[in-house]
Amino acid sequence: MTTLDPFGTLGQALWICGGQWAGKSTVSRILAHRHGITVYHYDFHDARAHQDRRIAHRVHNGLPAADPDPESVWVDTTPERMAAETIAGFPLRFEWALDDLRALVSGRPILAEGWGLRPELVAPLLDSPRRMIVLVPTDEFREHQLRVLPRAGSVAHRVSDTERAQRNRIERDRLVADDAVRTAKDLGIRVLEIDGSRDAEAIADVVAEHFGPYLA
Repeated sequence: MTTLDPFGTLGQALWICGGQWAGKSTVSRILAHRHGITVYHYDFHDARAHQDRRIAHRVHNGLPAADPDPESVWVDTTPERMAAETIAGFPLRFEWALDDLRALVSGRPILAEGWGLRPELVAPLLDSPRRMIVLVPTDEFREHQLRVLPRAGSVAHRVSDTERAQRNRIERDRLVADDAVRTAKDLGIRVLEIDGSRDAEAIADVVAEHFGPYLA
């Protein structure tokens, strides 16, 4: 991983990682409005702005330019394989996110949030583990989110077996989140479990307290 940071943005950044559907984006937006900081939404850039780089990377490595067949990605696989492939792909995708962040200049910290901002990738950039926090949903809260969030309730691809695809996706997300939690604890990075007992504003209070020295 290159250490280039021409504007000192990475050194001042704050990071929220964790499981899907833990409320990372919602909490980040609350903190942005409260504290006047800029938020970088990893998921948006990863799914849209980095598509050209993804295609170029595949072509460079002799792979088809088109996205993989949805059947092979979501149905004809196992959650364990999906999780392993997802985790293995995070380092390259993280480099693309860092390129985005290096280009930003702000008098306030940049808050970067997203499931691909993995503890093991972010840790070498930190001068203190307090610059990062991992939000992870309990199994019960994940089920709640799947029921109430339209984008969480189904796989956004046409496949032959939507129920199996969704089961695979849910279990993959759990495995990827569990990996982030284990890694964060090994690195001394705080993990905040989200169980639905507090609303987003209350969770934002906790995260703001954690980031307190950098938000003052």
